[in-house]
Amino acid sequence: MNSLEPNSGAMPEESSERSNFIRDIIIQDIESGKHSGRVQTRFPPEPNGYLHIGHAKAICLDFGLAAEFGGKCNLRFDDTNPSKEETEYVDAIMEDVKWLGFQWDGLFYASDYFEQLYEWAVQLIKAGKAYVCDLTADEIREYRGTLTEPGKESPYRNRPIEESVDLFERMKKGEFPDGSRTLRAKIDMASPNLNFRDPVMYRILHMDHHRTGDQWCIYPMYDYAHGQSDSIEQVTHSICTLEFDNNRPLYNWFIEQLGIFPSQQFEFDRLSITFTLLSKRKLLTLVQEGHVSGWDDPRMPTLTGMRRRGYTPEAIRNFCANIGVSKTNGVTQLSHLEYFLREDLNKHAARVMAVLRPLRVVIDNYPDDVVEEMDAVNNPQDESAGSRKVPFSKVLYIEQEDFREDPPKQFYRLSPGREVRLRYGYLITCTSVVKDADGNIVELHCTYDPETRGGNTPDGRKVKSTIHWVSEAHAVDAEVRLYNNLFTKEDPNEVEEGQDFTSNLNPDSLEVLTGCKAEPFLLDTVPGTRYQFERIGYFCVDRDSTPGKPVFNRTIGLRDTWARIEQRENK
Repeated sequence: MNSLEPNSGAMPEESSERSNFIRDIIIQDIESGKHSGRVQTRFPPEPNGYLHIGHAKAICLDFGLAAEFGGKCNLRFDDTNPSKEETEYVDAIMEDVKWLGFQWDGLFYASDYFEQLYEWAVQLIKAGKAYVCDLTADEIREYRGTLTEPGKESPYRNRPIEESVDLFERMKKGEFPDGSRTLRAKIDMASPNLNFRDPVMYRILHMDHHRTGDQWCIYPMYDYAHGQSDSIEQVTHSICTLEFDNNRPLYNWFIEQLGIFPSQQFEFDRLSITFTLLSKRKLLTLVQEGHVSGWDDPRMPTLTGMRRRGYTPEAIRNFCANIGVSKTNGVTQLSHLEYFLREDLNKHAARVMAVLRPLRVVIDNYPDDVVEEMDAVNNPQDESAGSRKVPFSKVLYIEQEDFREDPPKQFYRLSPGREVRLRYGYLITCTSVVKDADGNIVELHCTYDPETRGGNTPDGRKVKSTIHWVSEAHAVDAEVRLYNNLFTKEDPNEVEEGQDFTSNLNPDSLEVLTGCKAEPFLLDTVPGTRYQFERIGYFCVDRDSTPGKPVFNRTIGLRDTWARIEQRENK
């Protein structure tokens, strides 16, 4: 029997078997009485783009650990770079966090702390731990040295403290042009950790901020603002990805010099998935260059794109729980994520029938004026989902792929003289084929057995295949968008010399089908609703739907036994 299976691949390891060293650290801290057993985390995105599946791992970790140990988790926007940040991104991030199923205990912005951060910077200058530097950005890079050579001290490193205090205040007042001066920490230009080589704390940027407007023209750098923001919020466990491992000593240095609440940073492995890019800069390029329709294009790994495609928050949370948390970066197979998507949709998506590439079928011995209502189960995984009535009549549509005039071996669907079962309907046998002038099959003629309603075979005869269908007289016209991987390579960054990642874009990542036929149950369906099109896959109603003309996005397909056989034989 040719079948289409609801899931594929081996079951990933249970989440209980997955490591989470940060959870272990929190347990140790609670047992030792550190921070009086209190747990405070935060999720601190920069509002310079839309969140993607990589951020989902951090969200689940930050909010999940706080909930597990009776703690609190803040949402804080690290909005210290007005050249890239917009209110649009702030709103989208809040929507995505809620959609994933989390609610923050406190909503904060790094810009809330601009005045305090400025006062602390003055404190560091007066303590001889910071100075105003007149080197240009290029000169600072030149003076910094390399991994094997120490840096060179700025000629302004030892300017009088009073002069730096005065210049820093004048920087704040807007007396100097962009890039003319910076405030730098005075640490160690010979340190093996390049982050310790007098890092920039503030730069001059005459640009309106999405929240503070033109109130400020100097803005703190991330490495200076982040740890102090954590300290202000008394974050006990500041969790970030491994690329910030070398920044941790600087994070600690600022806190120690200021003598403020000792927040502590912990780094975990960054999520990487095959066939997927998780760089906001490169995702922005895809949007700006028109390779996708926007941040919410269903091919994008953004949470808004995945939501539009039909992913469920439960599937993403289950995936994040299963992959674990470690100190070693690796690559996760896309099929791992897809396993949890299919598993969740299989449990909750209503079953319906739709024909994507219609082939007309006339049942010659069925009465012309009769319409029957067939009982159809909405979800065999959920008895509470109930059932519905599906109209059955003389003229139907089936999938073109479900018929072969000259069937190959192991193809058990409809062909001349062969009997198949219509899902919820009758057994039919193909008697003849109608072709157009070009030899294309445009219509089948069949007979049905009236004793086999519901697909039953009273005489016990064997039928090897069941196919789906839609009644022509009751069919709803629909558009279906078939989405595939956006990239052709497992690592989209693997390119030939002189090319960039866009050379790996998949030209077949989207196929739009018009003239699809769906059962009447789908006439007035609501955008965002997810369905299993029986024997085809999972689909989500798109927001482009209009009254009487639904549009569906393919979320993910089912596994087609015959397609696998055909693919294997064609190799």
